[in-house]
Amino acid sequence: MTDQSVARSTSYLQTAPTPAAPPPISSRGAWGWARANLFATIPSATMTILFVLLLVWAVPDLFRWAFVDAIWSAPDGAVCRVQNTGACWAFIAPKFDFFMYGTYPREALWRVDVTLAAGAVLIAWLLWPDSPRKVIGAFLFFIVYPVVAYFLLHGSPLVGLSVIDTARWGGVLVSLLVSAVGIVVSLPLGVALALGRRSKLPFIKLACTVFIEFVRGVPLITVLFMANTMLPLFVPENWSPDRLLRPLIGVSLFAAAYMAEVVRGGLQAMPKGQEEGAMALGLTYWQRMNLIVLPQALTIVIPGIVSTFIGLFKDTTLVAIVGIFDFLRTVETARLDPAWAGPSISTTGYVFAALFYFVFCFGMSRYSLYMERRLAVGRKH
Repeated sequence: MTDQSVARSTSYLQTAPTPAAPPPISSRGAWGWARANLFATIPSATMTILFVLLLVWAVPDLFRWAFVDAIWSAPDGAVCRVQNTGACWAFIAPKFDFFMYGTYPREALWRVDVTLAAGAVLIAWLLWPDSPRKVIGAFLFFIVYPVVAYFLLHGSPLVGLSVIDTARWGGVLVSLLVSAVGIVVSLPLGVALALGRRSKLPFIKLACTVFIEFVRGVPLITVLFMANTMLPLFVPENWSPDRLLRPLIGVSLFAAAYMAEVVRGGLQAMPKGQEEGAMALGLTYWQRMNLIVLPQALTIVIPGIVSTFIGLFKDTTLVAIVGIFDFLRTVETARLDPAWAGPSISTTGYVFAALFYFVFCFGMSRYSLYMERRLAVGRKH
């Protein structure tokens, strides 16, 4: 074969890979996303159409009530008493301090503001994944901050602050306090109960099992009533727990029982080889739990843990049953003010309360999803 024929035959050889063809137009962009997520099947398309019709029917009236016909500024509720008016947002501004602090003395509100601001900074420090010196942040939040917060909020002659009885605490302050204490206490206590329920010691296993099943078998209202009425019976009269401390204990114990089952699910999901490998290395039980088992188990059940926290945050509204002046209770009290009587006052107050709880609960759920992605919980190996 001549050189010319060889060159002619090799000229048809492909030396570079063919670029991948773009996907079909029907599977790209907004239309592709809608087709895959909203119209993938007949039931899915039916639900999408029904939901769109529901939005078309409800959103215009809701928008008109919340914005177009709403009363944004008024000295009192006279304007809001007119029939067929929208939301009376003017009701929120004059009652805002009451919603935030309850009947806490107005000259001492700075103590609440400092406490909440310090707590927010420390929580952000601990929750931000890349924040430095988390050990110092944990020490400040779990050891120093509770002591400082107690002296700021309650007061003491030792620090030169007037004593403010917890009966005057209320509003957002109490809701955040109850939920924060419940969350901080329930997680370590739930872990301890979960480990106790898996213990090989019969007495510890029985005690933890009885506690978990008993608490999970009764409503939170029952636990709150028991904490409010029965706790003082177990201590001398002069040692009777504070009226706010009682529901704090009840909420923490209630949440810990549910948290224990969530953590136990994570422990059972752990492969036996993890603990067996740690035993082969000569690690003690607590070393295996702290270094190998618990970090992986808690990572697996992040969604369940956050769901329990969200439920606990919403359940704090039930403390009003035992006379605690939480945020929702302040809204219910404020709407009874004769100066602000009107057909839309109650609805406006409850919508404002719903927005408050939604912001906090939605924030917790988004943070949970962020941590799941960061820790690659759902990654398949």
